[in-house]
Amino acid sequence: MVSRAPTKTPFLCSLRIQIRVLSALFMREVLTRYGRHNIGFLWLFFEPMIFTLGVTALWTATQSVHGSDLPIVAFALTGYSSVLLWRNMPGRCIGALWANLPLMYHRNIRVLDIYISRLMLEFGGATISFTALGILFISLGWLEPPEDFLKVVGGWMMIAWFGSALAVTLGALSHQSELVDKLWHPASYLIFPLSGSAFMVYALPPVAQKIVLYIPMVHGVEMVREGFFGERAHAIYDLGYVIPFCLVLSVIALLLVNWVGQRVVPE
Repeated sequence: MVSRAPTKTPFLCSLRIQIRVLSALFMREVLTRYGRHNIGFLWLFFEPMIFTLGVTALWTATQSVHGSDLPIVAFALTGYSSVLLWRNMPGRCIGALWANLPLMYHRNIRVLDIYISRLMLEFGGATISFTALGILFISLGWLEPPEDFLKVVGGWMMIAWFGSALAVTLGALSHQSELVDKLWHPASYLIFPLSGSAFMVYALPPVAQKIVLYIPMVHGVEMVREGFFGERAHAIYDLGYVIPFCLVLSVIALLLVNWVGQRVVPE
């Protein structure tokens, strides 16, 4: 009796191809953006680390007031690391398809793959920076270890989910109109002070609390700070609002990607 080797299911074959495609696009993005000169891909997380350290040093030197009794170093780390996460993702995805149109000739590469590879890069850089600085500050005694590590991860992933859905949405729209790129930059600067990076929600007046809680990333930042500081953070967030918001935005993003994918013309 002749035994046959087990055949792979279509799903496993497709998954393997998808992983290879994303891996290749990821490495291409790393080499294209950082190259092999100086410290190369290490800029992936050194760049956000420098920004966060600069803000932390500035806040510490000026003894800035942030509406809570939390240490300034800890407050800056949890706030400005989250800014880099949700703000850089759309910036990298806007116009990304125009720069990669020749790749559309490959049948295994789809529009969404271009965006995912860039999101992976931004998420990896921001996460490594946040983790490395957290470990550094804890080892120096400037920051206490998180009281609830899983809550920190949950809040961080919530910010990343919102940033990714927003990035894909704006990336798809930017392929149809250059106005998206021109409008996003001033909009990101206007949203930045309202994102929860520089304040705690409980320190605001009741009317202002209701307004800022409509901004999705505020909930993620509050959750991260509660994971780090527990009840000291007096965090206010609503998963019953932010999760449906991100789900709807994700569906919109996927629909737009499908719409753009049917109209894209490789060059």
